[in-house]
Amino acid sequence: MSSQNTSQAGRTPSRRRGHERVAALLTAASDCFVEKGFDATTMTEIAARAGASIGSLYQFFPTKESLAEALITSHANGLNEHMEQLVAQTAGWTTDELAARLLRTFADYRKRHPAFVALVEVAGSLPSMLGRTIRQRMRDYLSQILAIHAPGIPAGELRPAAMVVQQLMKAAVALDNEQPATLRKAAQNQLQQALSLYLGELASRR
Repeated sequence: MSSQNTSQAGRTPSRRRGHERVAALLTAASDCFVEKGFDATTMTEIAARAGASIGSLYQFFPTKESLAEALITSHANGLNEHMEQLVAQTAGWTTDELAARLLRTFADYRKRHPAFVALVEVAGSLPSMLGRTIRQRMRDYLSQILAIHAPGIPAGELRPAAMVVQQLMKAAVALDNEQPATLRKAAQNQLQQALSLYLGELASRR
């Protein structure tokens, strides 16, 4: 009995070390992709950044594509969790509050996860199919939010409306880097007013 327990207990540190190695490899890959882009980054550079052997890297990620997909999937899951929280809270917000929160969603997430941008949005990166899946999932969440905020919208109009909101959210990202700051803030306020008016118009439908 005691020898069996010892054997079972011995596997846990091994699994923990494996998770730690994968986390270190993903962090190193994220840094490299942000600095050099997907195409210019090599597996050798990622392994060196992580302080791991190239063999260890290939053990967990046979290709650079599989490594990128793991990163994208991880970040996408985090974004999905955030959107699920927005869906759950939508009913308690005014139109202005909803507009403000939606417009900050992409910009704030990009700042926290720059590798997500480098892999999903930058031309030449990959994988395009996974990127499309993420965008479609985002529209699913936005459709749910709009159905809650504007229950009078016909079902057939939800998806197009979600696409419009998604594009306005992307516009907020573009404005986030504009200079000078005074003009950026004024433009952001006007964009929020535009989205609030659009959401209000949708909500007024009966």
